[in-house]
Amino acid sequence: MSKEFSRLPPKPGKLQINQKQGSLPLEIDKQTEIQGIGMGVLKDGTPFLNQRGLARLCGVENAHIGTISSQWNEPDQKPRIKAVKELLASRGITVESPHLVLTVEGKPMFAYPDKVSLAILEYYAFEAGNNAREEARKNFRILAGSALQDFIYTQTGYDPSQQIPVAWQLFHDRVSLVYDSVPAGHFSIFKEIADLIVTLIRGGAPVGPSFIPDGSVGIQWGKRALAMLNVGPPANTYPPLPPVTAAPTPASKPQRALRTGQPLRVEQRR
Repeated sequence: MSKEFSRLPPKPGKLQINQKQGSLPLEIDKQTEIQGIGMGVLKDGTPFLNQRGLARLCGVENAHIGTISSQWNEPDQKPRIKAVKELLASRGITVESPHLVLTVEGKPMFAYPDKVSLAILEYYAFEAGNNAREEARKNFRILAGSALQDFIYTQTGYDPSQQIPVAWQLFHDRVSLVYDSVPAGHFSIFKEIADLIVTLIRGGAPVGPSFIPDGSVGIQWGKRALAMLNVGPPANTYPPLPPVTAAPTPASKPQRALRTGQPLRVEQRR
């Protein structure tokens, strides 16, 4: 896992989810609070501080950090916004927003990735003029470089060397589950679109318990296949798949498989 990132979140592109399609929620892997400093690690390994925790490290009021977020993209940039952006740019980092919005117990929470947190901490330590804070200077000297990341990993119990992205864990588990489990004369939607799922994961899509493409593909393809092709009715149900180890999902419902009467033929329309 790379310790650096150049953009967060990635700007929607040609092959990525765009704003019209909506965005998939970010998930927290580990989270804790130490001496009033809230911190955690996302599923992709990104360490973060919550807004109140970052304010505490900087020795400022929570509202000051909130103002940085709210004024980040204003046309008339305030001096502190410019300073923080310049500190990030000096490290080759560009962000569209200084924070990520996470949902914790049904409520939104602002999470500041470690690189952004360090830039804000450095600003209040050395660049804020009369508003510089001695507490920020002390904390920056302790947490500069990769020390903040290491601190968050240690306090939350996160071990990056043992982490396989959840999307890949889920994919590997499902490959093992469906291997040689489809009855003779039937086929598996998951197997048929495995290359598509791999492409989605490589593109950054958080395939997981709330985003399993083969379910949607199977429903839509099944409706079309039954209408267009010589496909028999659903076969008898066979045992449901157990839950995968990568995510706390319940066992699936009994699965139905489509039975082919003759070899499938897809007619190309002009």
